[in-house]
Amino acid sequence: MNTAAGPAATAVIVVAAGSGQRLGYGMPKAKVPLGGESILTHALRGVAAAGIARQICVAVPAGDEELELLCESFARDLGSGPHAASGGGGQVPVVTVVDGGTSRADSVRAALAALLPGTEAVLVHDAARALTPESVFHRVVAAIAAGAEAVIPVMPVVDTVKTVEPTTGESATVAPELVTGTAPRETLRAVQTPQGFALATLQRAHTAAAAFDAAQAAAVTDDAMLVELLGVPVHAVRGASQSLKITTPLDLIIAEGLLEGPLGARWVEG
Repeated sequence: MNTAAGPAATAVIVVAAGSGQRLGYGMPKAKVPLGGESILTHALRGVAAAGIARQICVAVPAGDEELELLCESFARDLGSGPHAASGGGGQVPVVTVVDGGTSRADSVRAALAALLPGTEAVLVHDAARALTPESVFHRVVAAIAAGAEAVIPVMPVVDTVKTVEPTTGESATVAPELVTGTAPRETLRAVQTPQGFALATLQRAHTAAAAFDAAQAAAVTDDAMLVELLGVPVHAVRGASQSLKITTPLDLIIAEGLLEGPLGARWVEG
């Protein structure tokens, strides 16, 4: 197992409580098969292989015994288990499972409450980004070790991005939307996970977010945004093209292709 320089007491939260409706499998996304194994299995294997976590805390759909058993089996394969001693610095991580909430933020908050005492830094990772290379975890952890309170992996945006607004009146018969501007592509970045934080900073951000009304909560799309709202600087490191988020059937086809590639997804940097 490779290790990266960083805080010894680092936890990784894996958010795996999504419904997966857009994939069309009729099951939670984490259970959907990818290369003969579940999406969650691939995600957990990638986290463990990175060698940066003393604890992996997985938020699964509430009451989903199948995913709980999957996590327990993975923990046994690692040689950890629910009562293993905590460690760090490359030791086998403890695997913890919590019931996720109705929103992603609720799931993260449930996982934060289950972190081991003494945890200093936390990475929040979407199980749907199941093929994230180990090097991305290392870059995030290295930035935290260097003093960042928040850091995210990003990729340059290659498409031209327009801002639009709905058309009204007679214009609506021409097209549903009207272009209002063109965003400067050179300053745009597509955000990935894992997103890394000083634990106290992320806890403070989620405490503040718990008071949001429905509209405010709906406007927040990742943990970094919550930290931005505190006024805390969020740093960015290079992500990877194969860290795609598996959301649609096309995404799943691409992920299958990456797994079947000659070098394997996690060893091909994008």
